[in-house]
Amino acid sequence: MALQLATLCFVSFSALFFVVDPFSAVPFFLALTRNDDPRRRREIALRASVTAFAVLAAFALTGEWIFRLLGIGLPAFKVAGGVVLLLLALDMVRTQPSRTRITQGEVDASADKEDVAIVPLAMPLLAGPGSIATAIVLMVRARGEDWWHPLPVLLAIALTCLASYLILAGAARTEKVLGRTGLAILERVAGLLLVAIAVQFMMDGLAEGLPRAFPLR
Repeated sequence: MALQLATLCFVSFSALFFVVDPFSAVPFFLALTRNDDPRRRREIALRASVTAFAVLAAFALTGEWIFRLLGIGLPAFKVAGGVVLLLLALDMVRTQPSRTRITQGEVDASADKEDVAIVPLAMPLLAGPGSIATAIVLMVRARGEDWWHPLPVLLAIALTCLASYLILAGAARTEKVLGRTGLAILERVAGLLLVAIAVQFMMDGLAEGLPRAFPLR
């Protein structure tokens, strides 16, 4: 049980961390908090990370129920989530600001806000469409007969948000150490891995959905 728990947690954390990609949020965070002192930045990073955890955990726990209520099949959502992740991943590989993640209009609208922790940092920068879709799909795949199967996904969400807080709280130091070139390299690597995750999500959805839509007679 311990080995299976650790494996599920590692796989879930890897997928979520690359989707959330807190390193790519560093330039946005520094731009939005350019007038704040280090203590204020840490407070904003903490609220953003806690809010992101609450959003991702809530969708992970209730996503399957919401889809059943709306009559949306999980295979269809896996394909749709894979498409969203693929669009995000391609922008990451090209190191371009992704409109799937956050638009320039949202950044401009937040420039004069007193508190940017909830919007746009927590949503949609950290807990955006891609990360929400990933959390839901991972939770659906983890559910089984054992009651503890959802725990690794929730733990992975918590670890991802903790890592996001540490990276954002030390954003200035992170950018100074890694530099723009280092951040771009990390974003490309994360984007490449995210492409594979997106394709896997779509393959899983098609493998589950096509036999139901076109049953063999």
